[in-house]
Amino acid sequence: MAKKIFVAATGQNSGKTTTSLSLLHLARQKYERIGFIKPIGPKPTTLDGLLMDKDACLVAQVFGLERYKELMSPVVLVQGMTKRVLDGEISPLLLQEKIMHAIEVLDRECEFLVIEGAGHSGVGSVLGMSNAKIARLAKAPVLMVAGGGVGNVIDAVQMNMALFRQEGAEIRAIVANKIIPEKREETLHYLNIAFRDSGIAVLGGFNYQPVLANPTLKRISDVLQLPIQGNREDEMRIAHHVQIGAAATQRVVEMLQEATLLLVTSSRDEMLVTLANLYQMPEYRAKIVGLVIPGTAPVAKITQQILDRSGIPYMRTTRSTTDIFLTITEDVSKLTAEDREKIELLHVLAPKRFDFAAVDALFTN
Repeated sequence: MAKKIFVAATGQNSGKTTTSLSLLHLARQKYERIGFIKPIGPKPTTLDGLLMDKDACLVAQVFGLERYKELMSPVVLVQGMTKRVLDGEISPLLLQEKIMHAIEVLDRECEFLVIEGAGHSGVGSVLGMSNAKIARLAKAPVLMVAGGGVGNVIDAVQMNMALFRQEGAEIRAIVANKIIPEKREETLHYLNIAFRDSGIAVLGGFNYQPVLANPTLKRISDVLQLPIQGNREDEMRIAHHVQIGAAATQRVVEMLQEATLLLVTSSRDEMLVTLANLYQMPEYRAKIVGLVIPGTAPVAKITQQILDRSGIPYMRTTRSTTDIFLTITEDVSKLTAEDREKIELLHVLAPKRFDFAAVDALFTN
């Protein structure tokens, strides 16, 4: 039987998947057979033609677990599925059986198994299978991941803890994630005080890392549903800054920061030409990730030729600058198997941020 850890979270975007990836990376150094399952997958994709959740697909590819792919994502939420469950067309009991069968097989096949929940503790309730219920049925102790801060973490953990306790699932540890580096020691000190009488261990997770939080050029392309023109070799570059090129050309150039994506309207010929030329200079290549060119006005013919000859990556749209800026900045970058820089960084940081021996001991039955 496997050592099972149910990785839950107080909400979306708290770092649940990066925690799972880190645990699996560290576990692989001790255990020969590691496994992963996302019982309820809210974000469908395909791997070798098989419908899977995106996180399960990511883990399968990163750790070479494709042989388990049919078990790693037993219930994938597709459009209209929750209504079909509520209408009685799909049996919640059948979904529960599929999930438990997959967990049982992986439990036999693996020595170390991460079961990753979806969203907060109550997600899946509409299907009759909340995260808390799955953790209890799987007999998997819970590691709850929370975002940064002190008060926010305490409030969110207490609220989510209630459902796990109601279901009879055991929470053994909390991981405080996205910690401000200079406040790490202070944050963990106060969280330990807050939970010292609960019997729940408090563990430090990752510090806030812009590299992990910010999107690649390809991610932006996918979010905007726009093809990348120009140099496609840089599509996995990470954009640390998004800058609207509304000021004078010289001022925009002076304000360039490292790895900036610029939004420049299609009528700003001087700006577009200047950036295209700067992109070809090594000292500016590091600062310019690419361009998004919004606006209904056509790009002037000579400007278009200069853009194309420069190789600068760009995306063209008729949407407004404000609309594009909000779409990009409101998106939360999610890891994919193609994000090699981010995954390599996780592997480097994991042993520095996670005391795996402590986690391993905490989750020994």
